[in-house]
Amino acid sequence: MVRAEKTIAKLKSGEDVKIVAIGDSLTHGWMVSKGYLDFLKEMLRKRYPEASFQIVNKGIPGDTAAGGLDRIDTDVYFYEPDCVLVEFALNDAFCGYSSELFGRNIHEMIAGIRKNTKAEVVLVTAVWLDDPGSYDFVEKSFYGKLEEMAQKFDLPVARVHERWRRQVLSGAVDFQELVQFDGVHPTVEGYRLMAEAVMEVF
Repeated sequence: MVRAEKTIAKLKSGEDVKIVAIGDSLTHGWMVSKGYLDFLKEMLRKRYPEASFQIVNKGIPGDTAAGGLDRIDTDVYFYEPDCVLVEFALNDAFCGYSSELFGRNIHEMIAGIRKNTKAEVVLVTAVWLDDPGSYDFVEKSFYGKLEEMAQKFDLPVARVHERWRRQVLSGAVDFQELVQFDGVHPTVEGYRLMAEAVMEVF
């Protein structure tokens, strides 16, 4: 598994680290008291007690990779981050974007971040959908594009959907405990699992 080695080294050394998370409602922490970035902050503190870091939440509910690309200047470059968490896919999949266009937008985002900042990029998949119809559509076409970009640029991927799937299929947790009434947005427990998946790259 590729890890965020540069960021890990900075966290261990106690240097100031700025992490920007750009994404949709899953990054924003939609309708919960505690989202994945809140848990991530706690987990990073625990693992790297000497670390000095800040997490900037730039998640916008309903946003797509195209939207992220439109605001990357003000929401990412402006902060001169050390690490950028990029989380898009579900809105793209369900708003009618093709996986090819999604892939191009993610590609441009990564290339732009690399050109305009010194930040390490981490790609973050969204949740596992407990529905066989979604598997091919979302996982192969959209999460698959994230994997493709990760290979191309040699980037870490936080595979949130895989962690959810393992937990549910092993019987450790019931899927309904992880999602809100809409069957997609995570509950606080779902966000905790999401943060655990992201911690794997740190």
